[in-house]
Parts: sequence; C-alpha cells; structure tokens
Amino acid sequence: MRHTAIYPGSFDPVTNGHLDVIGRAARLFDQVIVAVAHNDQKQPLFSAAERMTLLREATTAWPGVTVASFDGLLVDFARQCHAGVVVRGLRAISDFEFEFQMALMNRKLSPDLETCFLTPKEELSYLSSRMIKEIARLGGDVDAFVTAPVGRALREKFARLR
Repeated sequence: MRHTAIYPGSFDPVTNGHLDVIGRAARLFDQVIVAVAHNDQKQPLFSAAERMTLLREATTAWPGVTVASFDGLLVDFARQCHAGVVVRGLRAISDFEFEFQMALMNRKLSPDLETCFLTPKEELSYLSSRMIKEIARLGGDVDAFVTAPVGRALREKFARLR
C-alpha cells in the first residue's frame, strides 16, 4: 500500500542531496509533499516563496511531488494533508540521534504518523545547505551541488548582499 508522505525541511537552498531523497521518496509513495518549514530559530537566506519556487523548478520530473509550506507542528500539517508518513534524510550517523528523537516525539503526538529514513547517494551525503551557502558567499562554484537555477539564485543573492 502506497501513501502520501511529507518531506519537511528548510531547503535553504535545496541541494542535489535533497533532490536525491525526493526522487527516492517519489518511487516509494503515491504523493510526496515537499514541505518548506517556517522556523523562527533560523534566519533563512531565501524567503519561503523563493525556496518554494526553486523546489518547484527542481521537482518537475516527479509528477507525484508537490511543494507546500507550513508553520507550526509537523504532525498538524500531516493531518491536514492526510499524510501517513514523514520522510527524513540521513546523511551521516550524526544526523540519526536528532532525527530519531524527532520521530519518537512525532509518534507520541500522532501515533499513526510513521517516519521513513532515506539516505542519499554516497557522493551526495556530505552536502548541506549551510556548507553550500558558505561556499557561494565566498565566491566559490556551487554548480556541482545544486541545480542551475539554485546556483544562479545564490550568485544573485550574494551579489546583492555585497
């Protein structure tokens, strides 16, 4: 039985690692909602609208993938979307402890909501949005790590900030 899944994150910006996880999820679930989270604890480089546009451009190859944004508890958003699964990407062992705690908390808040951990290809496992932003901020080439529109958006954003 296939389900609707939510892949939440800040996606600031979306990386090739994120896209690899989205592609894997798209093969497993009927619908994947890539959910751009609003997080008061973070100061994003891109607005939620910009991140959603970049994600929509990057996910057109998967017909079952949609992009949305949410504010508040993930479990509430999952209920609203009738999603039964949360997809989380694991890059390294260091990600597991935090993600495991979040999965247990989500299960406590919504016992029917399952968590599915997916790993990206090994050659993408070191990517992080934070690292990519830092490389771009310092004028480095990020084209191997992100889609062309994301690379352009990063160059334009940092050119304006200089």
